[in-house]
Amino acid sequence: MDSSVWRIATITGHFQHQRVAVVDFNTGGVKLKIAPKVSDAISRGLPVVALESTIISHGMPYPQNLETALEVEKVVMDNGAVPATIAILNGVPCIGLSREELELLARLGTKVRKTARRDIPYIVATGGNGATTVSATMFFAAKVGIPVFVTGGIGGVHRHGENTLDISSDLTELGRTSVAVVSAGVKSILDIPRTLEYLETQGVTVAAYNTQEFPAFFVGSSGCQAPFRVDTPEACARLIDENMKLGMGSGILIGVPIPEAHAASGTLIELAIKRALDEARDKNIVGNAATPFLLFRVNELTGGASLAANIALVKNNARVGAEIAVALASLRKES
Repeated sequence: MDSSVWRIATITGHFQHQRVAVVDFNTGGVKLKIAPKVSDAISRGLPVVALESTIISHGMPYPQNLETALEVEKVVMDNGAVPATIAILNGVPCIGLSREELELLARLGTKVRKTARRDIPYIVATGGNGATTVSATMFFAAKVGIPVFVTGGIGGVHRHGENTLDISSDLTELGRTSVAVVSAGVKSILDIPRTLEYLETQGVTVAAYNTQEFPAFFVGSSGCQAPFRVDTPEACARLIDENMKLGMGSGILIGVPIPEAHAASGTLIELAIKRALDEARDKNIVGNAATPFLLFRVNELTGGASLAANIALVKNNARVGAEIAVALASLRKES
């Protein structure tokens, strides 16, 4: 296999061996670029893990964001899978980024548009740069046939969401896109019980990894019982495989608790969250600006403890996600 990029023949993940620099969807000629290593792995049925890019541009400052992005990709590779960081660059959705492209995103930081599903057409149409959130990353991963996606924590129903109706598009994407999302649960700045209720309404299978309790990002336990429990990468692989065979059309959320050694103090985090929420309300910070602001302020208020926890949980998720992708590829090869 040479370093060609493949043309997508259909939107269901079947490919033709055509050596072209970009990929054309058969639904209107939208261009999509796949890194050679990623296209090669997909075509050969090797394990691939999708990664979002918002964590690079909006998650932490430069150069820590670049270092973390490279370290997370290395964790994926060290555990037997191919990393595919997803972003939109100059209007072209890119599946798998070079080091230079990662550095570009890291240096531009918040100048890059935070891109959820709704933003994709605009960013592409205007030739802009977009850092994909969970919903946008799932969208593109599904288009090219990547079944496993690793992130830090998904979005959800914001606190006081019953009044603001501020609900992340991550949840509806999980309800309509058949990709397994490996995360440290739901960000603890959100309303976790309501988020789990919303996921149930969307028909999303939610499982906790090696625990009965659903994790809460910075801390290992949210106090909420997880609907299901999975204890091994192989068990996760079987769950993902059956979900796709059944044609459920919805995703799977696998909640992985942050390693105990890196878990920040729950009390300290909760106090910081409450103060950050009050500040966000006073400054009228809403919509997709809310989560970056809250995470930034919580990090400030905890003296950097929350950022260190964030990095640790992302790396741990990358390890688990890669192990799941390897198990899934092996399962599919056997069958």
